[in-house]
Amino acid sequence: MTPTRQSSFRLFRLWGIDVHVHWSWFVVAFYSISTRVPNYAAPVWGVLEYLVLFLIVLLHEFGHALACRQVGGSADQIVLWPLGGVAYVAPPSRPGATLWSIAAGPLVNVALVPVFIGIFYAVRAAGVLNQNPDLHAFLRAIIWMNVSLLAFNLLPVYPLDGGQILRSLLWYPLGKARSLMAATVIGFIGGVGLAAFAVWLRSPWIGIMTFFLSSNCWRSFQSAQALRKIEQLPRRSEFACPVCHASPPIGNFWQCPQCRQPFDAFATGAQCPHCSATLELTPCPDCGTARGQRSWDASIRDV
Repeated sequence: MTPTRQSSFRLFRLWGIDVHVHWSWFVVAFYSISTRVPNYAAPVWGVLEYLVLFLIVLLHEFGHALACRQVGGSADQIVLWPLGGVAYVAPPSRPGATLWSIAAGPLVNVALVPVFIGIFYAVRAAGVLNQNPDLHAFLRAIIWMNVSLLAFNLLPVYPLDGGQILRSLLWYPLGKARSLMAATVIGFIGGVGLAAFAVWLRSPWIGIMTFFLSSNCWRSFQSAQALRKIEQLPRRSEFACPVCHASPPIGNFWQCPQCRQPFDAFATGAQCPHCSATLELTPCPDCGTARGQRSWDASIRDV
């Protein structure tokens, strides 16, 4: 349900981040521009309005990506599509790091509010708006678009930014799995509200967005259930993940890179008991990062 580089066109690379546009974006762009053009005497303003919307969404996604890198995570891809943009970020498995990576996107929109309003009043003070009604309508439109995107993204509906920010805040008292479960339950309630809003407005676009959000929310709920089961497993206290410091669970949770059989990497010293292949990097079931097994030794946790 989330766009990837498949069926997307690469636009450019900036700060080590590849920016792609999904093919469906062009279809929706053509439709959206055609609906904006009648609002202006000169059609070019309708095109500029949509291009500014494109820029706002792109800056928002760069906010996520650069903030994720700032806290030690990885982010190297942004895909723009009809429902907005997706920054593929992988922050460290800590609530603070996740919170900053998510909150930085809406903060970009917050920073743009005084910029756009300042431009509006500066142009009005120069007397230009009275001479150009299209410019007046254009500036009002981009201010409204930015504020609307900010307000919508802050709705506590997972996986919108608001839902992910809520999850990050709940992570502190509830832990990783239960915070995700709570955020997705709240997201389902918000999704019902959005669905009712879509019916009231008779808006197929909001209906499509609601379906997308609800589908992702359901998958996240299933992930929360799986995480919860992992958290409740017995653990090997003599080992600890060098990233999130969680002790590994006891059981066959690792897969041999050669014969693909599951085995307990910490019971066999990372060597597959079926074919004797060695697991060079041992993934953490809790945070997903992979490190050499020696770095998991709790006695040398600081190494």
